[in-house]
Amino acid sequence: RVSTQAITAGKVAVVSFIYTACSDRLGCPLASLALQSLQARVKDEGLSGSVALLSISFDPGRDTRAVLAKYAQAYGADRRLWRFLTAPSERALEDVLEGYGQDRAAVYDERGRFTGRYRHVLKVFLLDQEGYVRNVYSAGFLDHRLLLRDAETLLLGR
Repeated sequence: RVSTQAITAGKVAVVSFIYTACSDRLGCPLASLALQSLQARVKDEGLSGSVALLSISFDPGRDTRAVLAKYAQAYGADRRLWRFLTAPSERALEDVLEGYGQDRAAVYDERGRFTGRYRHVLKVFLLDQEGYVRNVYSAGFLDHRLLLRDAETLLLGR
Protein backbone atom coordinates (compact mmCIF):
# COMPACT_ATOMS: atom_id res chain seq x y z
CA ARG A 1 0.00 0.00 0.00
CA VAL A 2 1.15 3.47 -0.83
CA SER A 3 -0.40 6.87 -0.53
CA THR A 4 -0.49 9.07 -3.61
CA GLN A 5 0.24 12.00 -1.31
CA ALA A 6 3.43 10.29 -0.13
CA ILE A 7 4.58 9.92 -3.73
CA THR A 8 3.70 13.45 -4.80
CA ALA A 9 4.49 15.43 -1.62
CA GLY A 10 6.33 18.61 -2.55
CA LYS A 11 6.46 17.67 -6.23
CA VAL A 12 4.58 18.67 -9.32
CA ALA A 13 2.61 15.59 -10.34
CA VAL A 14 1.06 14.42 -13.57
CA VAL A 15 -1.73 11.94 -12.91
CA SER A 16 -3.51 9.81 -15.50
CA PHE A 17 -6.30 7.29 -15.07
CA ILE A 18 -5.93 4.25 -17.29
CA TYR A 19 -6.74 0.58 -17.58
CA THR A 20 -4.35 -1.78 -19.27
CA ALA A 21 -6.94 -3.45 -21.52
CA CYS A 22 -8.00 -0.14 -23.08
CA SER A 23 -7.82 -0.34 -26.85
CA ASP A 24 -9.00 3.18 -27.75
CA ARG A 25 -5.93 4.79 -29.29
CA LEU A 26 -7.20 8.21 -28.16
CA GLY A 27 -7.67 6.94 -24.61
CA CYS A 28 -5.35 5.18 -22.19
CA PRO A 29 -2.63 4.36 -24.77
CA LEU A 30 -2.43 8.05 -25.70
CA ALA A 31 -2.07 9.04 -22.04
CA SER A 32 0.63 6.42 -21.50
CA LEU A 33 2.55 7.52 -24.59
CA ALA A 34 2.38 11.14 -23.44
CA LEU A 35 3.73 10.21 -19.99
CA GLN A 36 6.42 8.07 -21.61
CA SER A 37 7.60 11.07 -23.64
CA LEU A 38 7.25 13.37 -20.64
CA GLN A 39 9.36 10.99 -18.53
CA ALA A 40 12.22 11.27 -21.03
CA ARG A 41 11.98 15.07 -21.11
CA VAL A 42 11.81 15.35 -17.32
CA LYS A 43 15.01 13.31 -17.10
CA ASP A 44 16.69 15.37 -19.84
CA GLU A 45 15.80 18.59 -18.02
CA GLY A 46 17.10 17.27 -14.67
CA LEU A 47 13.69 17.51 -13.03
CA SER A 48 13.34 13.92 -11.81
CA GLY A 49 13.49 14.97 -8.17
CA SER A 50 10.79 17.61 -8.62
CA VAL A 51 8.21 15.82 -10.76
CA ALA A 52 6.18 12.66 -10.17
CA LEU A 53 4.23 10.75 -12.80
CA LEU A 54 1.32 8.54 -11.72
CA SER A 55 -0.89 6.25 -13.74
CA ILE A 56 -3.80 4.97 -11.68
CA SER A 57 -5.80 2.02 -12.97
CA PHE A 58 -9.56 2.14 -12.75
CA ASP A 59 -9.80 -1.63 -13.29
CA PRO A 60 -8.60 -2.98 -9.92
CA GLY A 61 -10.11 -6.39 -10.60
CA ARG A 62 -7.86 -7.11 -13.58
CA ASP A 63 -5.00 -4.66 -13.25
CA THR A 64 -3.07 -6.51 -10.58
CA ARG A 65 0.44 -5.58 -9.50
CA ALA A 66 1.87 -8.08 -12.01
CA VAL A 67 -0.28 -6.76 -14.88
CA LEU A 68 0.62 -3.15 -14.08
CA ALA A 69 4.31 -4.05 -13.80
CA LYS A 70 4.22 -5.59 -17.27
CA TYR A 71 2.37 -2.55 -18.66
CA ALA A 72 4.88 -0.19 -17.01
CA GLN A 73 7.74 -2.18 -18.51
CA ALA A 74 6.16 -1.95 -21.98
CA TYR A 75 6.25 1.86 -21.66
CA GLY A 76 9.75 1.96 -20.20
CA ALA A 77 8.59 3.44 -16.92
CA ASP A 78 11.33 4.41 -14.48
CA ARG A 79 9.84 3.43 -11.11
CA ARG A 80 11.66 6.26 -9.39
CA LEU A 81 9.75 8.75 -11.54
CA TRP A 82 6.64 7.04 -12.95
CA ARG A 83 4.49 4.87 -10.71
CA PHE A 84 1.53 2.66 -11.64
CA LEU A 85 -1.09 2.20 -8.95
CA THR A 86 -4.43 0.53 -8.41
CA ALA A 87 -6.94 0.84 -5.61
CA PRO A 88 -7.36 -1.90 -3.00
CA SER A 89 -11.12 -1.97 -3.63
CA GLU A 90 -13.85 -0.60 -5.85
CA ARG A 91 -15.03 1.62 -2.96
CA ALA A 92 -11.59 3.17 -2.52
CA LEU A 93 -11.34 3.67 -6.27
CA GLU A 94 -14.73 5.40 -6.43
CA ASP A 95 -13.53 7.89 -3.81
CA VAL A 96 -10.39 8.65 -5.82
CA LEU A 97 -12.29 9.01 -9.10
CA GLU A 98 -14.84 11.28 -7.45
CA GLY A 99 -12.09 13.41 -5.93
CA TYR A 100 -10.58 14.02 -9.34
CA GLY A 101 -13.86 14.25 -11.24
CA GLN A 102 -12.82 11.33 -13.45
CA ASP A 103 -15.71 9.45 -15.04
CA ARG A 104 -15.76 5.69 -15.67
CA ALA A 105 -18.59 3.39 -16.68
CA ALA A 106 -18.35 -0.34 -17.27
CA VAL A 107 -19.54 -1.45 -20.72
CA TYR A 108 -21.95 -4.39 -20.84
CA ASP A 109 -23.09 -6.47 -23.81
CA GLU A 110 -26.71 -7.11 -24.80
CA ARG A 111 -26.92 -9.96 -22.26
CA GLY A 112 -25.72 -7.77 -19.41
CA ARG A 113 -22.23 -9.27 -19.24
CA PHE A 114 -19.24 -7.04 -18.56
CA THR A 115 -17.20 -6.70 -21.75
CA GLY A 116 -13.94 -5.86 -20.00
CA ARG A 117 -14.11 -2.31 -21.33
CA TYR A 118 -14.83 1.00 -19.69
CA ARG A 119 -16.24 4.15 -21.18
CA HIS A 120 -14.39 7.22 -19.95
CA VAL A 121 -13.17 10.62 -20.99
CA LEU A 122 -9.39 10.84 -21.20
CA LYS A 123 -8.16 13.25 -18.55
CA VAL A 124 -4.62 13.86 -17.39
CA PHE A 125 -4.24 16.05 -14.32
CA LEU A 126 -1.43 18.45 -13.40
CA LEU A 127 -1.05 18.89 -9.64
CA ASP A 128 1.02 21.54 -7.93
CA GLN A 129 3.40 20.88 -5.04
CA GLU A 130 0.54 21.13 -2.55
CA GLY A 131 -1.57 18.59 -4.42
CA TYR A 132 -4.05 21.01 -6.00
CA VAL A 133 -5.22 20.32 -9.55
CA ARG A 134 -3.87 23.15 -11.68
CA ASN A 135 -4.79 21.89 -15.14
CA VAL A 136 -6.66 19.06 -16.85
CA TYR A 137 -5.64 17.85 -20.30
CA SER A 138 -7.79 15.85 -22.69
CA ALA A 139 -6.97 14.11 -25.98
CA GLY A 140 -6.89 17.34 -28.00
CA PHE A 141 -4.44 19.07 -25.64
CA LEU A 142 -2.33 16.17 -24.43
CA ASP A 143 1.21 16.90 -25.54
CA HIS A 144 4.28 16.07 -23.46
CA ARG A 145 5.88 19.43 -24.36
CA LEU A 146 2.90 21.33 -22.98
CA LEU A 147 2.87 19.15 -19.86
CA LEU A 148 6.58 19.82 -19.34
CA ARG A 149 6.25 23.59 -19.78
CA ASP A 150 3.28 23.74 -17.42
CA ALA A 151 5.16 21.65 -14.83
CA GLU A 152 8.19 23.94 -15.17
CA THR A 153 5.94 26.97 -14.67
CA LEU A 154 4.65 25.50 -11.42
CA LEU A 155 8.18 24.75 -10.28
CA LEU A 156 9.22 28.35 -10.96
CA GLY A 157 6.41 29.63 -8.76
CA ARG A 158 7.82 27.79 -5.79
